[in-house]
Amino acid sequence: MHLQLQDKTSLVGGSTAGIGLAIAETLAVEGARVIVNGRGACRVKRAIGSIHAAVAVARLEALTPDLPKADAVAEAARRLPGVDIFVNGLDVYVPKPFGQITDADWTAIIETHFLNGVRLSRHYLPRMESAGWRRIIVISSESAVNTPVKMVHYAVISDFCT
Repeated sequence: MHLQLQDKTSLVGGSTAGIGLAIAETLAVEGARVIVNGRGACRVKRAIGSIHAAVAVARLEALTPDLPKADAVAEAARRLPGVDIFVNGLDVYVPKPFGQITDADWTAIIETHFLNGVRLSRHYLPRMESAGWRRIIVISSESAVNTPVKMVHYAVISDFCT
């Protein structure tokens, strides 16, 4: 594939494992500068090492603020005032029966899956539009359609994001 991303900067939220890591690596292969984000400096460092092992010439940077938090989004926006590609791949996967899902659980999943993407998109979209090149990707889950019994909260927000 040749997506012509050599001069593009991408931020991939949740890029330390799974789909987010695969997306970050693919963007690096395509020549984009990739901002790697995840929960904690160790995980981000490990992901950067993994991507560099696969793509020696990858242009990678670490972003370790916990993006579900509004103040961390503000810090990320200050540090990265503009990106060309934003991939919202953050998630929280904590199986619980419906009756045990607390308000704090609901708040955490909504902030992680949804609000962080809204906040960052609200920041980046006007800049992308003025540049005439918009790429915002929201990763969702098949749980939106095939809901695991102990993942109602995860499925609800996955459905909302699709």
